[in-house]
Amino acid sequence: MQTVLFTLGLVLFLIGLLTGFAIPALKNPRMALSSHLEAVLNGMFLVLLGLLWPYIHLPNAWGVTAVVLIVYAAYTNWLATLLAAAWGAGRRLAPIAAADHEASAAKERIVNFLLVSLGLAIVVGVGIVIAGI
Repeated sequence: MQTVLFTLGLVLFLIGLLTGFAIPALKNPRMALSSHLEAVLNGMFLVLLGLLWPYIHLPNAWGVTAVVLIVYAAYTNWLATLLAAAWGAGRRLAPIAAADHEASAAKERIVNFLLVSLGLAIVVGVGIVIAGI
């Protein structure tokens, strides 16, 4: 599991670095900066979790569940903010980064769903990890 977390963390970190190059090209550069930062920080979090993994004692199924939830949240955080940056969405759940941008109702619903689902996933996943320490 440790190698998986290291690999997925470094890949997400690289995606975040590459997202930084796209900031000026997207509809909402402030939200694009958020996407860049989310990927870089969540990539580092996954690497950190990999470093902690030997100290986490969970049954295999719980460990896999925690990792799946946390990885889902980390990558979805990048994707949701990137889509919001490209579409000009996110006004309801990320009003500071969205500023005056507003997308179609369908695009706003997609971004909102991703943000809410990743929020729930990260809370549950980290809760499981804490229980295993």
